[in-house]
Amino acid sequence: MIKVIVHGCCGKMGQVLVNMLESNPNTQVVAGIDKFCSNHKYDFPVFEKASDCNVDAQVVIDFSHYSLVSPLLDFCKSSKLPLVLCTTGLSQDLEKEMVAASKEVAIFKSGNMSLGINLLIDLVKKATAILSDFDVEIIEKHHNKKVDSPSGTAFMIANAIKDSHKDEKELIYGRYGNNTKRESKEIGIHAVRGGTIVGEHTAIYAGEDEIIEIKHAASSKKVFAQGSIKAALYIANKEPGLYNMDDLLK
Repeated sequence: MIKVIVHGCCGKMGQVLVNMLESNPNTQVVAGIDKFCSNHKYDFPVFEKASDCNVDAQVVIDFSHYSLVSPLLDFCKSSKLPLVLCTTGLSQDLEKEMVAASKEVAIFKSGNMSLGINLLIDLVKKATAILSDFDVEIIEKHHNKKVDSPSGTAFMIANAIKDSHKDEKELIYGRYGNNTKRESKEIGIHAVRGGTIVGEHTAIYAGEDEIIEIKHAASSKKVFAQGSIKAALYIANKEPGLYNMDDLLK
């Protein structure tokens, strides 16, 4: 059994994760970190800041906000704790900080913790190699409380397409105006926000008289929590380094 600290334990995703960790025979939640958790009803201690946490653990799982990632990285380095980093919307500077931290502790990073999404990414790589002359558009849909746009998953899909394509591609975010004729070098990314949509991602390949769509839809936040738990079990005893879903699936 591994001892887990949940960073962002009182958020919607954090609450789902805590429930799933507590029902998993291989995991135990020993502490939470969340500054918006004054009325929590957890059996474990909850700290406002990562630097205040003094509980012995083996891994941290993070579902929080990108503004909290930098102090979390400092905490994991000082505590020598592996980290499953699930927060999206990281800036380039934060990405660099994360890579630097991975030289001291093991960090598992994925723009989406769903196993199905990572299968979709593998499929778009194969589709892109075959459908190289098709126009590609990505549509992502999320709930109306999501703060970053496009989603980290949309970027994962777009980058997989770019890396698999023989020609240079340019990301275009939505279209508006009177002069928006599509160029062949474009990969369009479009974001929809509304209601309680958990997450939908579709890669559209549009060719001459035919369209192929590769789609993933999550109906519950549990799929992301389950993926993060698998990542935590995988990374708990790993050496410092940067790990992702490809490592886990292998």
